[in-house]
Amino acid sequence: MWHFDGHHFWGMHWIWWILWIIFLIWIFATPWDVPGQRTKKDTPLDILKKRYAAGEIDSEEFEERKKALLEK
Repeated sequence: MWHFDGHHFWGMHWIWWILWIIFLIWIFATPWDVPGQRTKKDTPLDILKKRYAAGEIDSEEFEERKKALLEK
């Protein structure tokens, strides 16, 4: 029933096995930071942290806004 005759593996040509493997690797190994693909949206807390790190807001304002966000 299951045999290898030089060209087929379990009824499927070896090229198909290679294509399936490439396809699976492509799906699971695609990096998250590729523009237009699997973009992760920033949470409001992430945006707040970025603004604080960039110096747009001071530590007092950061703590107030963080507290307000975490209360929700």
